[in-house]
Amino acid sequence: MADQPVRSVSEFNTELKLKGFNVFQIDSDSNATRIYSRKDFYKICLTTGKSIIHYADRSFEANDTVLFFGNPHVPYSWETISTTYVGYTCLFSEDFLTLSDRSESLQNSPLFKLSGTPILTISPQQREFLNTIFKKMIEEQQTTYSYKDELIRNYIQLIIHEALKLEPSQNFDNHKNAASRITSGFLELLERQFPIETIDRPLQLTTAKHYATNLNVHVNYLNRAVNEITGRSTTAHISERVLSEAKALLQHTDWNIADIAYALGFEYPSYFNNFFKKFTGTNPRSFRLAEV
Repeated sequence: MADQPVRSVSEFNTELKLKGFNVFQIDSDSNATRIYSRKDFYKICLTTGKSIIHYADRSFEANDTVLFFGNPHVPYSWETISTTYVGYTCLFSEDFLTLSDRSESLQNSPLFKLSGTPILTISPQQREFLNTIFKKMIEEQQTTYSYKDELIRNYIQLIIHEALKLEPSQNFDNHKNAASRITSGFLELLERQFPIETIDRPLQLTTAKHYATNLNVHVNYLNRAVNEITGRSTTAHISERVLSEAKALLQHTDWNIADIAYALGFEYPSYFNNFFKKFTGTNPRSFRLAEV
């Protein structure tokens, strides 16, 4: 494959948003598995190399080839350990994939559930077959074929169905109890909402109920678990993180106060002013002027 020009993360994300999908090759020990910053895209990675993948409250150590399914609603991170790391990554929105009437919600798939198994060990024969599918997607992505989106959707579905045939990996480290598990999932999901990068991508999860819904638990159970493990309420954790982000936006951007308020999920700037003053004793404008 010919070398492609290096694009900035901003250019990559703009292209991804416009098309609803992107597929590319990982050709070195780089940050390719983490190159995108948009949080509303699903991810499928076929990688060979040593790494540790953290998914919700579990961790998996990969020593060879694995197929990974990332869900934007479930926090995950990737630690590359080996000096050589190769493979492919495909990113796509749920809207892109579910344009087909045959597709069900991805969140119902065992590959993308919080309690599911998103990491599968791949044999050399399976890797060869999946490599071919990823290569076909990359080639098709560059064509002007009128129905290439539908063809790429079919390739993605083929990968998903091949994965469903495989035995899921059981090499996860589980937390000792359910409260610890759900608290870990909440804290990682909370951190995953940040930083706020653009005004038109406002904070989506702003209440304990929002987080409970994404973690597939009742809000009362989430609140009890978080308080039991951390000694603080779910709302307190959310407020603290929003306040930290508010200070960073006031200090390091030229966004006006109203834009910052909306970006942080406040319906009206006055709500943001009241929130900020409650926790800091001053209003956002005074805070910004004092930091100049």
